Amino acid sequence: MAMRKSERLMNLFIMLLVARRHLDKDHIRGLLYDGSSDEAFEKMFERDKDELRQLGIPIDMASQDAFFEDEKGYRIHRQAFELPDIALEADEAAVVGLAARVWQHAGLAEATSDALVKLKAAGVEVDRTALDLVEPQLTAEEPSFDAFWAAAQRRTPVSFDYQRSGATQPQRRHLHPWRVAWSSGRWYVLGLDVDRDAPRLFRLTRVRGAVETDGPDGSYDLPTDVDFHAMTRQLAPAPPVAEPVTVLVRDGAGYGLRRQASAVETGVPGPDQRTAWDRLTIEGSSLYAMADEVMSFGPDAYAESPPALRDQVVRRLTEAAS
Repeated sequence: MAMRKSERLMNLFIMLLVARRHLDKDHIRGLLYDGSSDEAFEKMFERDKDELRQLGIPIDMASQDAFFEDEKGYRIHRQAFELPDIALEADEAAVVGLAARVWQHAGLAEATSDALVKLKAAGVEVDRTALDLVEPQLTAEEPSFDAFWAAAQRRTPVSFDYQRSGATQPQRRHLHPWRVAWSSGRWYVLGLDVDRDAPRLFRLTRVRGAVETDGPDGSYDLPTDVDFHAMTRQLAPAPPVAEPVTVLVRDGAGYGLRRQASAVETGVPGPDQRTAWDRLTIEGSSLYAMADEVMSFGPDAYAESPPALRDQVVRRLTEAAS
């Protein structure tokens, strides 16, 4: 059975990484591309090298023989791409764990899982079970998602047919994608509308047909005078009225809530009467959003006031239990 591309790439990476000397093409071909024709081998090998380089893995090419410089070999030097030691705070590591649990889209789920493996290999503990109680899910079912995501990462101009609300026919649009954003259950692409020479937002569900590349990778730079967060906030509905809330968190837990607190009272009686708890006062947060956060910490956080916040959490827990 032919070796899968992902398996071949991984084997090529490992082979060039552990090699003590530069490996020639014949050696590489015999182990990974055996049975392929000369033309097929050259195409696959060049393509595989390019993909590894796009992942940030430099491949060193040098002569193996001082007397025959035309005989080139290949090798990956660990120090050329290896990252320095990674030190994450507990809440930062929790975000990585959350991403791995939230993403259901195939490509990004794989990326977040890879991130977890790398962090664990570096000795960083990431708790993937912290959100067993409430597990939000993000999916990307729009056919154009992958194309826009890749174009934004690689800064590739694209063109596509877009049908605005109420329009009878789609129009051709040309875009420099900057970011892909999610809001209120919908995906959007943010970028420079080349036809109008202005920043624009496009809803992915209104894209018709395939997204086509309209230029090479790296054709443009991200602007420095555009507030991407402000553009994304335009998508969200008006926030509900916010009011101060108090939340009890177990000692040594609830770091995300602690960072928002305007006041902390330590050593207060908690719901279980056995462990130490802290009372956090948090200003200016919507009750709906705060209920999400309290529930995300499971048994380590307890909604105390106002009653509307407690009711929101109790209602959701009751529905989950039933």
